Amino acid sequence: MDVRSDRLVLPADRTRVLPYLERWETRHDAVPPDTPRTLADERESDHGHAKTDIRVSKTTRCPAHRANPVTVLRVSTESPGDLGVPARPTGSTPGHAPAADAAPAEPLPGRRRVDSRSSERASRSWWDQDYDEYHRTHGDFLGVTSEAGEFVWCPEGLHEGDVHLLGDVEGRDVLEIGCGSAPCSRWLASHGARATGLDISAGMLAHGAAAIAAREASSPGSASPALIQASAENLPFADASFDVVCSAFGAIPFVADSAGVMREVRRVLRPGGRCVFSVNHPMRWIFPDDPGPAGLTATIPYFDRTPYAEFDPDGTATYVEHHRTVGDRVREIVAAGLTLVDIVEPDWPEWLDREWGQWSPLRGELFPGTAIFCCTA
Repeated sequence: MDVRSDRLVLPADRTRVLPYLERWETRHDAVPPDTPRTLADERESDHGHAKTDIRVSKTTRCPAHRANPVTVLRVSTESPGDLGVPARPTGSTPGHAPAADAAPAEPLPGRRRVDSRSSERASRSWWDQDYDEYHRTHGDFLGVTSEAGEFVWCPEGLHEGDVHLLGDVEGRDVLEIGCGSAPCSRWLASHGARATGLDISAGMLAHGAAAIAAREASSPGSASPALIQASAENLPFADASFDVVCSAFGAIPFVADSAGVMREVRRVLRPGGRCVFSVNHPMRWIFPDDPGPAGLTATIPYFDRTPYAEFDPDGTATYVEHHRTVGDRVREIVAAGLTLVDIVEPDWPEWLDREWGQWSPLRGELFPGTAIFCCTA
């Protein structure tokens, strides 16, 4: 894996993040054997896989990501590119121009094993294409337009400023995994943390970079996080680089090897460091993604770890969400060498009448929608 810091704009101070990367490069002086290939290679490989789908009723995506933070540094193993977001023409399939009268291709939902490479590609492509709509729909709730960002843990509206799950972050090195457009990382930086936000999506990071640039223009010298494009399964940092690692619905539900992410988190944490991450509550997996009455009837086996995925007509995964049981999460945390100290299951607040995908007041009154795992190194 090589570090290409010249591929993205670096409008702010580089010195804060480069030491992490330089120490990591020294440790990782060879390309890992599982380095992702180009998109063309991956698609060609995917075409050799079995394509038997089991249709399921989970057809509404769970849009549980954060949003907004500017140092942008790209750590990449894919073919050369820039911060521009690729856009697939409406109605097209990979390698084919769309017909003049082609209707938009509907995603094909199904249940099928999807490996790390395909999951990563799907997440990158999905969020690169969906970021504008995502921010229009959820940006205000997540603090995208807030001058210094906000740290909202979940659709229930739990705010880090109220619950302090990360402890005192002032003067701490804090890594946010799956930062999206990094409102959480911006909030951390505004509260004195040396924050770094990491995400797979250039589109999301571009939104964050714009937000940080706007704040710098209005308030020169304001604290801001560094932004890095990289995979959560291969964190491009040296051992013991951070005091805190966090993730608010970022990356972990969307990676095939979440146990590997936990090992990476433990590696980059300093002794006594803290890891806190929020994900869909595992019990939600058994219900259709419907905020109304149809979402109150269990229809999907809790113990079936086959991911929910959507595929284009060519059979390429375009959206993937992986499921782990509560026990799976606990075992992954413990096996990585972390100590689990708490699992927070936020109540649905009386003041919140907002629906967000599968989250709603109706369902929130009956069962949890979010699980927040709190760990120490």
